Amino acid sequence: MKQVEDSEILSKFSVEKTQNEAFNLLLQKYQQKIYWHIRRLVIDHDDADDLVQETFVKVWKNLHNFRSDSQLYTWIYRIATNESITFLNKKKNRNNISLDEVNSELAETLSSSSYFDGDKIQRKLQEAVLTLPEKQRIIFNMKYFDDMKYEEISEVLGTSVGALKASFHIAVKKIETILLNED
Repeated sequence: MKQVEDSEILSKFSVEKTQNEAFNLLLQKYQQKIYWHIRRLVIDHDDADDLVQETFVKVWKNLHNFRSDSQLYTWIYRIATNESITFLNKKKNRNNISLDEVNSELAETLSSSSYFDGDKIQRKLQEAVLTLPEKQRIIFNMKYFDDMKYEEISEVLGTSVGALKASFHIAVKKIETILLNED
């Protein structure tokens, strides 16, 4: 199936009778990417599913305000990232635990999840990624797993490209160190 251009989706969304069709096209194009982006941040499948729904509800409610000064998918990624960060912060505050404890809990979820079908190396990589500070983890996931360009990540996170490159480099070094020390 041919991918629909964002401009076509936005055009259809601007007409009331084709809004549902436009939104379905948007879901077909971005839902899976957004799911995996969120899933790598929150780890748990059910939490990721809930956050994907919340993300796309916000997209639906605010798409008419989209100004096209950024790309549609970076705008959606920004919403998904913010929803994920808010969720993790609420989890931390609700349980009155530190971010390190949240990351440890996420690593346990990863180990016991029936939805994780990766091999031992993939699991080790995911566990190493979970040791990173939140912003480095998000940057690493977007660059490494989502294959986003620094300029796109910059749009999503509102951070300079130079700072992103430095954060990614530091994250890679930390992960390398963890993986090399595990053997």
